[in-house]
Amino acid sequence: MEQTSQSKTNAGRFFEDYRVGDVIRHAVPRTVSGGERALYQALYPARHALYSSDEFARSAGLPKAPLEDLAAFHIVFGKTVPDVSLNAVANLGYAEGRWHLPVYEGDTLRSESEVIGLKQNSNGKTGVVWVRTRGLNQRDEVVMDYVRWVMVKKRDVDAPAPETVVPELAEVIAPQDLRVPVGLDFTTYDFDLAGEPHRWGDYGLGEKIDHVDGVTIEEAEHMLATRLWQNTAKVHFDTTARPDGTRLIYGGHVISMARALSFNGLANAQMIVGLNGGAHANPCLSGTTIRAWSEVLDKAETSAPGVGAIRLRLVATSGGAPFALKSEDGKYLPEVLLDLDYWALMPI
Repeated sequence: MEQTSQSKTNAGRFFEDYRVGDVIRHAVPRTVSGGERALYQALYPARHALYSSDEFARSAGLPKAPLEDLAAFHIVFGKTVPDVSLNAVANLGYAEGRWHLPVYEGDTLRSESEVIGLKQNSNGKTGVVWVRTRGLNQRDEVVMDYVRWVMVKKRDVDAPAPETVVPELAEVIAPQDLRVPVGLDFTTYDFDLAGEPHRWGDYGLGEKIDHVDGVTIEEAEHMLATRLWQNTAKVHFDTTARPDGTRLIYGGHVISMARALSFNGLANAQMIVGLNGGAHANPCLSGTTIRAWSEVLDKAETSAPGVGAIRLRLVATSGGAPFALKSEDGKYLPEVLLDLDYWALMPI
């Protein structure tokens, strides 16, 4: 007798399935190979020397070139999707992100998340879930952690609303709390090989940089990237998941594209070590041409020889005038796709 059942499949969690304090151990651990590094550089025009060259990395005190910081982020993030955002309407923001350790070929990464906040929306159909996610390696060392919050559908609109808990999050990671990789030393930094002569001291607070170049998002590249990071969110794969029949471009794809574009003007902002905040201001679809600009928000010295920290706002747009961000009413302009606030390490 033929039997059918959906009890063994995962439909994803809905808003009423979360409880503050829940800790979710995400499947599936992933061992990083040189393939991730090659594919990352194929998907994005990524050229930062510390991640491109083992010899450059060794000259800066590291054992070899690590995996790109954002590639590590994508791997850790992707594992959380089936448990956190499979039924999400939107990924709303990030805070308190820190890269604690470089990730190298051969490391095995896994993720776990703690639910730290819940708030049902006034429409009763969705709610916001805050989670703090940790990425750990095979030695159970934390390689990165961050907070993100997502808007998630309810399965049953009549389900009672949970008690509202909105976590207090730091607006900025203090410079002294940034983790500089052990051994990093920029005192013999080769600016010629890195691609630009501009060092930490050449950038002034409030300075804005138009990164000039643009890249058009292709459907095939986005689908490859989303599969690479094992991001199973329905809106990225299934054209029936959105009313307009389009696939939404994964926000991390936009982040990596904008970061790669920022090389032109910030080639020496080598390592991202802190994520202060971020917003996917407007949806991105295939065929959109992404451009980027940056603003210097702060600078700080570090204890590592020759290494300074620079706080940058990275904005990705689909057009419009450079440096335009919000309208008079404080809302993001429709061409703004991403507003990201991060700390990077740069030679002094």
